[in-house]
Amino acid sequence: MQHANALNRIDRLPVSRFHKVTLLAVSFAYFFEFADINTFATTAPKLVDLWGISVNQVAYVTSLSFVGMFFGSIVAGTVADRLGRKRTLMLTTLFFGVFSFASAFSWDLLSLTVFRVLTSAGLAAMTVVAVIYVNEMYPSAVRGKYQAYAIVIGICGTPVTNLVASGVVPLADWTWRLVYLWGSLGILLVLFTRHLKESPRWHESRGDHASADAVLREIEAGAAAEHGPLPEPAPPIAEEPVTKAPLRLLLQRKYLYPTLLLTVVWVTQTIGFFGYSSWAPTLLAKEGFSVEKSVFYVALTTVGAPLGSYLAALVTDRFERKWCLVAFGTLIAVCGLLYGLTFNPVLIIVFGFLVNLFERGYTALGYAYSPELFDTRGRSLGTSVSYGLGRLSNAAGPLIVAALYNGHGYQSVFYFIAGTWLFGAIALSVFGPRTRPTRTVAAAPGREQDTVPG
Repeated sequence: MQHANALNRIDRLPVSRFHKVTLLAVSFAYFFEFADINTFATTAPKLVDLWGISVNQVAYVTSLSFVGMFFGSIVAGTVADRLGRKRTLMLTTLFFGVFSFASAFSWDLLSLTVFRVLTSAGLAAMTVVAVIYVNEMYPSAVRGKYQAYAIVIGICGTPVTNLVASGVVPLADWTWRLVYLWGSLGILLVLFTRHLKESPRWHESRGDHASADAVLREIEAGAAAEHGPLPEPAPPIAEEPVTKAPLRLLLQRKYLYPTLLLTVVWVTQTIGFFGYSSWAPTLLAKEGFSVEKSVFYVALTTVGAPLGSYLAALVTDRFERKWCLVAFGTLIAVCGLLYGLTFNPVLIIVFGFLVNLFERGYTALGYAYSPELFDTRGRSLGTSVSYGLGRLSNAAGPLIVAALYNGHGYQSVFYFIAGTWLFGAIALSVFGPRTRPTRTVAAAPGREQDTVPG
């Protein structure tokens, strides 16, 4: 038996400079993930004119990008278990940055497609590793809040990229390439390398207790210098030695159950989110709104996105995350359905704003909830497989939406998307485990003992 105590030593730490620098680094990575995921969408209209590509070809590139995300997610889990969380976070960010940079030098649609698929693989891989990294580096009582804070900052990458694209794409026939150069700036995450630490929980999972202790002592020393003497951690937990986690590990009941549940969560989130964000402008234009108005209305609704992530930060560590997800998913279904049933411009903006607000709150909550359903051995693999299958599902999502619209009309699309969100909420409410049991934390000298969620 091995004695692991990284979790308890991390859980009794106050938030210190180390945690704030880590938040900044992860937020930086998220910022360019949200920025880069939209670069093709912002340049596609220009390429339609320059290269004569069709709308179907645009859809083809988009669908293949989600296939790339699936493979990136799966590979990320394996690499993060083998090389470590910090190193894999750096490598995946460099990976998507390099191929975004290469996209700027594409010479035809095929070359751009290859570069975008590889970029998308890196984007999804980075997201999976960042989610796991935050889960393992922050105290249980605040990890959900800091996961949401990272999304609040990161999601600003979407509107900023839209502004960059709107400014540079019209300048000349070649300036669309600058959008991909902008997306590649995620490479600069390497500037944070010396400020980040490897996860001590990962070190322990590999039996390297000396390295885990060295990292923890460094973090503890910084926290003690800022906040004074630290409370004693809870006693060590006896654990079996951890071996390599093969894919078949997920067939064990303790890993299969949460993997299946989270696959439902991420499939419904992916189809639901991209159903709204990708199709809303097009469907509004098809229903008689001008392209300018439809794009403008949708742009106004995206203001709700960072506010939703901030709302998640306020509730995620105060209430059970499972029920927060259920509530947010249900509200998205209701607001999204009302969005699809109205043609009043004011109501379109209001309900679209609420959809964006609750959806980004849901995503932030999901990032905090997903890795909590696994132990250290299965966390990387289970999170990556479920997240990857969610992204893979959107290779079919656009085809379903198009078939519904062509066969049954505008409103059927929003009934489908609302039903998707509601299905995910029901699955969580019935099968989702709680992740925030109450536990007692030892008090610092001179302070009373307090009870916080674990």
